[in-house]
Amino acid sequence: FLATLTYDTLRFEYEDFPETKEPVWILGRKYSVFTEKEEILLDVTSRLWFTYRKNFPAIGGTGPTSDTGWGCMLRCGQMIFAQALVCRHLGRDWRWIKGKRQTDNYFNVLNAFIDKKDSYYSIHQIAQMGVGEGKSIGQWYGPNTVAQVLKKLATFDTWSSLAVHIAMDNTVVMEEIRRLCQSNFPCAGAAACPSVESDVLYNGYPEEAGVRDRLSLWKPLVLLIPLRLGLTEINEAYIETLKHCFMMPQSLGVIGGKPNSAHYFIGYVGEELIYLDPHTTQPAVEPNDSGCLPDESFHCQHPPCRMSIAELDPSIAVGFFCNTEEDFNDWCQQIKKLSLVRGALPMFELVERQPSHFSNPDVLNLTPDSSDADRLERFFDSEDEDFEILSL
Repeated sequence: FLATLTYDTLRFEYEDFPETKEPVWILGRKYSVFTEKEEILLDVTSRLWFTYRKNFPAIGGTGPTSDTGWGCMLRCGQMIFAQALVCRHLGRDWRWIKGKRQTDNYFNVLNAFIDKKDSYYSIHQIAQMGVGEGKSIGQWYGPNTVAQVLKKLATFDTWSSLAVHIAMDNTVVMEEIRRLCQSNFPCAGAAACPSVESDVLYNGYPEEAGVRDRLSLWKPLVLLIPLRLGLTEINEAYIETLKHCFMMPQSLGVIGGKPNSAHYFIGYVGEELIYLDPHTTQPAVEPNDSGCLPDESFHCQHPPCRMSIAELDPSIAVGFFCNTEEDFNDWCQQIKKLSLVRGALPMFELVERQPSHFSNPDVLNLTPDSSDADRLERFFDSEDEDFEILSL
């Protein structure tokens, strides 16, 4: 671990990037340390960085007012999902520059994660949604659990209008994803579509955005793939494949970490992963007198942390964002090519149709009936121990 933290004073001593000829990959972008160090740091700083916070409104009205010690995986889930929203509403090329005025869309994205009960993806929403799935508030989540909870919360985010798919059993079924992303088109008749004349505001966002997305051919896809890449430590046969995931333009990164200590991995250099660390406690942020939200504490303004890939806990979730159907088709082609790379063991299988022995992967509806109860249990296992173990 290459960083020394003093949490109370928020003093940081971080080792700078190594002087290496190895390329640096950050979420699908390739950089050289020698010629593009400023660009690397600007890219990292532009990611939304969510950490422990203290003194936020009590979760559920009477619960904790800080997530220090238990919320690290929830914060990592927020970070990978925030990256999807940044790609959706601002684009991968967007950059945050200190002191520069940002667009309304940027603040709309940031507000979706603020520590209050009515933000789409707040710590309050994630913790309380987990309660319905057997997770008490303050209990640690695994990467699979946080992915499942975020999927359910995304259904309320009509502004982003995302299709969230969680690929279980190490298998990505293309047919399922296409059906999910095309589910809002075409309209079968007047009754199938909410009235375009409606003057409902979409959770405070302009109505036109919701109408436009309802009429589009493809809902932007957030694909999360929970995996277990070994028993107690990562099987080195997966390392090359994992690296390739960070090289894809659709990459949202990886959530995982060390046992009971979660990180958001955004890239790699050589044999080291580059990550944002949520284990810093900052005061909760509220809008100032003019209604603006101070946002500097949501951007990591020092060189990011690094750790050896070999130290990675084998339980992870890999994320991808496909804004268009073309993006998804391109991603499928890249995954197929990756299976041909020598020394790179596939982390998951890509298939056209669902194998007959599968249960319905979309069992996690907002109102599951009692027949789903036994299947839900395996999706929300506390330690994520129900993954099929991949082996050589």
